[in-house]
Amino acid sequence: MNKYKIAEKFISINGEARKAGELSVFIRLVGCNLRCNYCDTLWACDNSAPGGMMTEDEIYDYIKKSGVKNVTITGGEPMLADNIKALLLRLSSDKDLSIEVETNGAVSLTEYYKEMPANISFTVDYKCPGSGMEKAMVPENFANIRNNDTVKFVVSDKNDLDKMCEIIETNNLTEKCMVYVSAVFGRIKPDEIVNYMIEHKMNDVRLQLQIHKYIWDPDKKGV
Repeated sequence: MNKYKIAEKFISINGEARKAGELSVFIRLVGCNLRCNYCDTLWACDNSAPGGMMTEDEIYDYIKKSGVKNVTITGGEPMLADNIKALLLRLSSDKDLSIEVETNGAVSLTEYYKEMPANISFTVDYKCPGSGMEKAMVPENFANIRNNDTVKFVVSDKNDLDKMCEIIETNNLTEKCMVYVSAVFGRIKPDEIVNYMIEHKMNDVRLQLQIHKYIWDPDKKGV
């Protein structure tokens, strides 16, 4: 049986994307291939991070015992985990579950789009210049993205907003999937993003706020 290093697991509300405000079971895997300068889970990014090992069945049992149908697989970068496909297929075999995978945009998803059933969706980041990690992005992820997937831009300033606009238009993202824009907490005010959206007539793009950072301390774990 495959085992996965879990940094933390908990139940909370989903703070962003399509399931924002709904209860979700969070499974945070250890390890990441990026080091964004605004990362709020840096402690989970290194493979030496503390955590416990769980099998696919143990993860599934934890989720089912929670009584919560939404599942968020996050990190770190969960798509780097060995045998991640096996875990996703195990969870998705339960059609009562809705599984969202939060991925950083620096891992190719082409094979996964083809093989994952409809109750698995990907929320794919595009790391704008302000993150310091834009060069690591995999643009092919937008070629075959599905309509149940999401692209998320986390922006720091106007330069990031301009880059977001360019990527959306170049890849026709609003015609393919849902698109969100979110502020780097403490770097740009949400009203600046709204004004930019108005100025550029950004139809079908949704502003999101990280709800959990308004409910709890922004640095609090397990929420």
